[in-house]
Amino acid sequence: DFVLVWEELRGVNDNGTGNGATQRKWREQFLSKLKQVGLLQEQREVRKAKKMIHFILLSAPWSVLCYYAEEINLKVPLEVVTVPITNWSESFLSKLSLPNPLSQNVPNPPLEYYTCQFRTNKLERFLGSSDKETFFKTTQRHQVLYEILARTPYGCVNRGEVGIDRLISEEVFTAAYPLHEGNYKMPDNPVSLQSLGLRQILHGYWSKWSCWRRYQPLGHIRAYFGEKIALYFAWIGFYTAWLLPASLVGTLIFLLGFADLFSDVPAKEVCESKDAFIMCPLCNICSTWNYSSICITYKAGLLFDNWGTVFLSLFMSLWAVTFLEYWRRTSSTLTHRWGCSEFEDIEERPRPEFSAMAPMTMRNTITGAEEPYFPENKRLNRTAAGCMIIVIMICVVPMFLIAIILYRTILRVVLYKSTTTDSASAGTIASISASVLNLIIILTLSRIYTSLAGILTRWEMHRTQTKYEDMFILKVFIFQFVNFYSTPVYIAFFKGRFVGYPGMYNTLFGLRNEECLCLISKIANQCGLVFYSLTCLLERFNHQLDSYWACGVKAWWQRNKMHPLLKAGEGTQTMMDVSPWEADYELLVCEGLFGEYLEMVLQFGFITIFVAACPLAPLFALMNNWVEIRLDAQKYVKEFRRPVVERAQDIGIWFHILQFISHMAVISNAFLIAFTSSFVPRLYYRYTRDSTLSGFVNFTLATAPLSHNSTCKYRGFRDDNGDYLPEYFHLIAIRLSFVVVFEHVVFFIGRLIDLTVSDIPEEVEIKIKREYYMAKQALAENKLLEGAKAGLSAGEQPEETDPSYHFDS
Repeated sequence: DFVLVWEELRGVNDNGTGNGATQRKWREQFLSKLKQVGLLQEQREVRKAKKMIHFILLSAPWSVLCYYAEEINLKVPLEVVTVPITNWSESFLSKLSLPNPLSQNVPNPPLEYYTCQFRTNKLERFLGSSDKETFFKTTQRHQVLYEILARTPYGCVNRGEVGIDRLISEEVFTAAYPLHEGNYKMPDNPVSLQSLGLRQILHGYWSKWSCWRRYQPLGHIRAYFGEKIALYFAWIGFYTAWLLPASLVGTLIFLLGFADLFSDVPAKEVCESKDAFIMCPLCNICSTWNYSSICITYKAGLLFDNWGTVFLSLFMSLWAVTFLEYWRRTSSTLTHRWGCSEFEDIEERPRPEFSAMAPMTMRNTITGAEEPYFPENKRLNRTAAGCMIIVIMICVVPMFLIAIILYRTILRVVLYKSTTTDSASAGTIASISASVLNLIIILTLSRIYTSLAGILTRWEMHRTQTKYEDMFILKVFIFQFVNFYSTPVYIAFFKGRFVGYPGMYNTLFGLRNEECLCLISKIANQCGLVFYSLTCLLERFNHQLDSYWACGVKAWWQRNKMHPLLKAGEGTQTMMDVSPWEADYELLVCEGLFGEYLEMVLQFGFITIFVAACPLAPLFALMNNWVEIRLDAQKYVKEFRRPVVERAQDIGIWFHILQFISHMAVISNAFLIAFTSSFVPRLYYRYTRDSTLSGFVNFTLATAPLSHNSTCKYRGFRDDNGDYLPEYFHLIAIRLSFVVVFEHVVFFIGRLIDLTVSDIPEEVEIKIKREYYMAKQALAENKLLEGAKAGLSAGEQPEETDPSYHFDS
């Protein structure tokens, strides 16, 4: 059922000194406690050139399984569900009598059951209870073993010397894992599909690249990896499907930009201006330059900044709201089908580490059971202290951002003075080097803070695994949100906005505030944001490939470390003789779903918060996710050790984070259109000056004050004395009005969608009520029969029905 592994240098044990007296003592005490619990142990040894690898094979007898199955509220089957499972697209195509190109016949579909919590005294009521070897599923046996391993102490409990995870971190054991079910490769000789193992089916019908357009076999994924991992793949598949309409609309808006590319009047004015617009220097030592030099870049900006941007922002804001509402319906359907709809409220047990380290116990007000308890006031104090550390870490990000800005400004000036490099080339070199430095800082801070968040969350002593993960995710996301989005927010809303004007430039630490070197019009910030967004999306796409190849290299290195292996007293071991526990030891450790979810949530932020600046973002995200699903599937099936099954009621706090991002997207897109794009100035000029936009370029430029001793131009709405023109205040009023109207319209329509789409489908609600009624009827009849058989006297009353014992499909 489970394997424990540790390594020792050969010859050290033979001398009796061991690889550490404390580690050996802890290991012996831990294994001794496991024997006291009732676990069966079998030891295997594998010798290699310099090390001895010890494997402890653990299995639980029937009595231990029954005791802990009842302790951790395992669900067991009562009756097979005969209702077929279909999705909306499959039903829609079948009604039209059209073939479904997405479906595939996956062999051995797992049966769905009506289930309830296991009770030893009601064993005969459960399906398959006559066969003790197969009654508990393999994944359930893994859950029982991990529960025992995680709560067993090996030293002083007050010092946290509890559980297998702590032992692995202390290097007492090198690994602890359940076994995969055989090889993932298909057999060489033709066999019937029904004889294939579950891992082979997942490899052949899910993780292969040829399955990219097929439905994911969620039932098989859930049967092999558990509800938590199955919900992740259900969510990413649902998200990817919803990206299809978003990518089509975004691509269409981008292509419509080509229609304006050659007919846009302001673009023609810029390109044909020649020496008409002499622009002021971009730095104190730079020279003047011609506005026509940015012709190509100005035209490229029209691909992203056109009339369709407003429609796309409105569409994506409503898309995000609708996507989340329909995912909530899909999630409730899946969790009810998988028996997890009441997991967090009633069934979820305290974390093993919490149970072992909690200072007292208290009765659970919902279940009535006596459970470990940690005082709330102490937890709140620890949480408050952790929040202070989070605030400090968040403040570090703007400090590094300011440092990057100063670095870019100084480097541009140094390059321009010390070499023959022109202003444009110096700015390009400074921007590229600053971007690389910024990326290194982002990744470094991310790694440091993730480790710090884990330490703080463990210190806060959260009761359940769900609450622990939610608090950890919240801490990391707050930091990552600031860490990843600080640069695009600066580019979109701050860069080039507080420059001043000739003769009265604003400075930061004595340095003139930076302007966009190549993009002087308002499209400059927009395009900078576009390229940053595209870079981030493509970087994440490449990161997945790099991550996959890194997994392959690590797996190859691990296999080369393990082979050739020598068994104790035997000759060289061939690959065909490798035992299952040795083969799985060569695989990589599964580090959970946190990184996968975080990557997708950050991507969701880029395609919603900054979609006004990047219409192609949904398309890039769609292509990335098609690859992402296959890579993740291959990692779980082929490269990772089998993770311990975890149940889940939903995707947790990630859903609330997605809701927060969808609201932020409305605000961000409103300000992007109003203040960053040229939509509002063009609209204002069209209705107040010239409907053909003739002269619009000159309208957006101001002449340097007379005191500047130059007739150069700069971007702004100022008079010859540097004072703001009335048009500036008119545009500010229009922009703020646009933001208010846009937000209210989108939030109102989003609220209507929220009210129209119910969280739980009507058929699921009816099914829940029906099952609850069936459970009460069946248990009432069962109690009466038991009472009659026992010969209850007239004064005795039947035992009250256990409220926790109910159907759940």
